[in-house]
This record gives sequence, C-alpha cells and structure tokens, in this order.
Amino acid sequence: MDVRQLRYFVNIVDYGSLGRAAEKLFVAQPSLSQQMARLEEELGVPLLLRSNHGVTPTAEGNSLYRHARLVLRQMEQPKQEVSKGGGVESGTVALGLPTTMTSVLAVPLFERVQDKYPGIRLQFFESMSGYLNELLANGRLDLGILFRESDTPGIGALPVLDETLYLLGEPDIDLSARSSTCPLARLAGVKLVAPGVANGLRLLIERTFSSENVDLNIIADIDSLPALLLIAHSGRACTILPASAVAQLDSSRLPRMRKIVDPIIRRPASICWPNSMPMHAATVAVRQTLLELITELVAREETWKGVSLRVQGNAQ
Repeated sequence: MDVRQLRYFVNIVDYGSLGRAAEKLFVAQPSLSQQMARLEEELGVPLLLRSNHGVTPTAEGNSLYRHARLVLRQMEQPKQEVSKGGGVESGTVALGLPTTMTSVLAVPLFERVQDKYPGIRLQFFESMSGYLNELLANGRLDLGILFRESDTPGIGALPVLDETLYLLGEPDIDLSARSSTCPLARLAGVKLVAPGVANGLRLLIERTFSSENVDLNIIADIDSLPALLLIAHSGRACTILPASAVAQLDSSRLPRMRKIVDPIIRRPASICWPNSMPMHAATVAVRQTLLELITELVAREETWKGVSLRVQGNAQ
C-alpha cells in the first residue's frame, strides 16, 4: 500500500465513480481499476462495491477511507505550513449543510473563510440531514450541521440554535388573511406534502401531530425543497418548513407563511464533527467561523426568522 493508492482510493469514494475519479486524477480508468484490485488483493478484503450506478465503499472500505483521509491530510499539512508560513490554517475542509440552511449559510461562510483563511479550500455538500449524518460517521465530512442536540457514538455535537417551523401555503380552512400564526389543531386533515418518512423533519412533524391528537394528512412524500415550495405556492397543498428554507427567495415566489402555534414546533441544530480522529487546525478555524456567522445572522432577525441561539462565544 502506498500514498498514491490511498489518494486514488479517496478520490474514487468521493466521486462515487471510477470514471469521474480517473478524469480528476488524469489517470486512465483501466490503470485506476488495476491499482484498486492490487490494493484489495494486498489487504485481502473487498473495498468497493461496483454497480451500474457507480461505486460505493464496503464496511472495510469506509474504515480505510477514514484512515487514508487522515494520512493524506497529515502529509499535506507540513507542505502547506512550510510554503505559507508556520501555523497558518490551510488544507481542505469538507462541510455538509442541510438543504434548508444552504441558502442562508453557504455563500457568507465561503466569503469569510476566503477573506480570513485563504489557505483553506472548502468543499460543500448539500443534502438531507440523514445522509449528512452518514457521511460524518464515515469520515467523508469534517463538519456538518445536523438536527440534534447531543453527541452520539462517533460524532461530537455543539448545539447552536433552535428553528421554529412554519406552515407554508393556504390551507382550505377559515384563517384570517392577516393572521401570522396557525394553531396546530386547525391543521387536522389539511392536505400536506412533506419529506419522506426517513427524514428528521418528517419524524418531528409526525410526533408532534400524534402527541397533540391532530389528524395528519400527508398526501405526498417529496424529498425536494424546490418541489415542496412550488406545491405550497400552487395552492394544491401546504407544507411545513423552517424559515431558512425560503430566506433567500424572492417574495413574489413565496407561498404564504404562518408560524405554527399551540404548540410552537421547534427543532435543535448542532455543528457536528467525527470525533474518532484529531481535528485539523483548518477544521477548527472553519467551525469557529461558522459559529460566529450563525450568531450574527440570528441577531439580524430579518435575515433568518424564527431562530433562537443556543450558544455564544468560542467553540473549544
């Protein structure tokens, strides 16, 4: 096993495809396949599952990925420090953001990191929080925002905020056009569209309706934020989302939004990281920058509605 093989392997897992990895690495695909076959033969275990849809790591492959990524980062760090000056934060930091928060956080975070830490290269992953949890657990991400408030095995968590949920759309019930709130009980039987059953937001909605004995009528499972918003705007059904989901949209494209009350529905969010390996200096810098950005955005309520801060100050 050598560094070149480890770099090849990490790229294959990151891109999910031998072909795309070969293009990125400027290596012929047959040569890349041979290198992976030799690596699997040397270790005596299959590392990649190949299919018509690409490649995914096996359990052994995920373990090797975590170690390989750490080795490559440790090798990159001395070069960065020598070329840019000792102690300068540099290197690649992979960050996962939930789809609903990406429009609020991604661009300002990119700008701040570029201004303050030009040696850091950000990799953004946007997805539903369940998939981000999987990527963090497998060492594919350095940081991510997950909807939880405590550590779990393999993942550390810094609780940062609570988001309030809103009803988007015009339900077919007698609500004042001027009303900015909607009691949960009034949503009994109202047609709703929501993310699929494995999504954390969907589980929260189901638990809340059940605990309040309100009839939940979800007529379609839709794992697409744009589609949820378009349907709510069309008037065919409503949806339930945090305000961050629409924070950067033109007001003319927004469905009507009312805060759900009696009870108010909130969900916690934390900055998370894999705690099975040491945290790189660049990752610490990005985590602190993200915390500072969230603190400022929450203070400007017109930018990010319905959010309350959990922590302030430095993340240690």
